[in-house]
Amino acid sequence: MTTTAPDGAACAPRLSAADHAIGADAADVVATTLKALADPLRLRMLSAITTSADGEACVCDLAELADVSQPTVSHHLKVLRDVGVLTSQRRGTWVWYRVAPGYRGAVTVLLDRFAPAAVENRQDDRPRELTGLRDVEPELGRLAESLTLRVPGTDPAVALQVVRESYTALARRGGMTTHLVPLTEHFARQRLVDAASRTADGGTRDADDPRPPQVLFVCVANAGRSQLAAALLRHHAGDRVVVRSAGSLPAGDVHATVKPFLDELGPGPADDASTAYPKPLTDDALRAADIVVTMGCGDTCPVLPGKRYEDWAVGDPALASPSGVRAIRDELDVRVRALLADLLPDLNLPR
Repeated sequence: MTTTAPDGAACAPRLSAADHAIGADAADVVATTLKALADPLRLRMLSAITTSADGEACVCDLAELADVSQPTVSHHLKVLRDVGVLTSQRRGTWVWYRVAPGYRGAVTVLLDRFAPAAVENRQDDRPRELTGLRDVEPELGRLAESLTLRVPGTDPAVALQVVRESYTALARRGGMTTHLVPLTEHFARQRLVDAASRTADGGTRDADDPRPPQVLFVCVANAGRSQLAAALLRHHAGDRVVVRSAGSLPAGDVHATVKPFLDELGPGPADDASTAYPKPLTDDALRAADIVVTMGCGDTCPVLPGKRYEDWAVGDPALASPSGVRAIRDELDVRVRALLADLLPDLNLPR
């Protein structure tokens, strides 16, 4: 079709809105599901079920979330079950609810990405000035040249490719662009170091390897749980363990609720001052890791042979209260200490 611009000039032919909009039938289905989710208590119940240790909850567990009767809780759960988001199973006198397998990924994205973005943008509606570079290519070229010298064995062409890919991946997260180039330098260097490490040992590591073990924490947004776990491990182990964190769908920034707790743990190593920023999961980080710890994104994390995988069912601190975030931090601390006791038996951690 041909459209007419406001000044009367003809525009180039383009698809009509109906050609690229969501279909009417699909929109009806999606709207029905969103309507079922559009209740504060139901969202809290969904969050509690998703982050419970075994991925399920009964009415008696969920009644603690609000001052309502158990029949009211059952009604809300039935609404979510009727649209297919939850499944239920009766065991004894109680009915247990789980997120339906086909909705697990979508629910995780809803709670880890959409919900925090909705809260943060509602609370902060001030216009944001973007101060990124107008022409970033010369700066990326200089970064690549610097990294070629700082990471031994790096091919200049590979360094430039990794720098460009890293910049693009971080830019896609959204958020402020002010510090995008420094973050690109950190992220690209991390990727090149991981790639060099994997090339040097063929992707395997044995018990006699003198290099420190490498642990990768992965969640969806890389803005809460994985950042806290990485900071705790780095705080306790220092340079005796190489720590990485990543997200299957990284957010634009670390959750505001989490930042004060990261500050309490103090900065990382001198060359790792920019650790607390969301970054995408890469093949280099995954292949270089000896242990991969997932938190809420196990289905989206590739499983490679020779890797040790652990899945930690831990609450999401994105929208939690300060006391809730502290409780999640404490639970992660217990898990991190147990992991270190296995990795570094001689490490004496203060209680």
